[in-house]
Amino acid sequence: MRYKEFDVPLAKNPSIRMKVVPGHFTTNSFHITHYMDLNNLKTNASVARQVAKELAAPYLSDTPVDTIVCIEGTEVIGAYLAEELLQRGSRFRSSDRQIHVVVPVNNVYRKLMFQHDMQELIDNKNIILLVSSISSGTTLGSALECLRYYGGKVVGISTLFNAHPEQFGQEIHSMFTSHDIPGYKLYSPNNCPICDEGRKLDAIIIHDGYIKI
Repeated sequence: MRYKEFDVPLAKNPSIRMKVVPGHFTTNSFHITHYMDLNNLKTNASVARQVAKELAAPYLSDTPVDTIVCIEGTEVIGAYLAEELLQRGSRFRSSDRQIHVVVPVNNVYRKLMFQHDMQELIDNKNIILLVSSISSGTTLGSALECLRYYGGKVVGISTLFNAHPEQFGQEIHSMFTSHDIPGYKLYSPNNCPICDEGRKLDAIIIHDGYIKI
């Protein structure tokens, strides 16, 4: 790596900080100028609780929620998000309602699905979809397709990082976006100016990390 990593604090709560690693990265779809290390936000219990408080804000007033579906390792945040909604959400005060936190699995065709005993928590339920990051939208699209198949009603989508906050045709509640990272760019592998400069790839981005080349 040529450049030193840095932290980006959340404007509303500077104790929440996203680690950013500059470089020349590749995914299955894009070449990217920065890698967002979100692991501390997802695995550090005290930080994850703070993250959940921020993500809960859009849903506290009048959003009915039965289930939080977590993908890409966001289940710790999802549990705290459920706790926030149950404690502070107007839909849940003086009620005995519950919120379930579930994680889909990948089948042999690498498609998301829910095990039989989890399907009743999706069918005709009000669902918040919690995603670690959104770049190409492929993972998001796959998750939404899965929820439609099982009869879920998506009442909200939340993510820690959104590379294209204006691109998708539905509201997405994003904690950080590409606007928070100076110089962030995402290129097609066939039209990458970094490659054109003769600079080799630094690393391949994989699930929850990257592998240096």
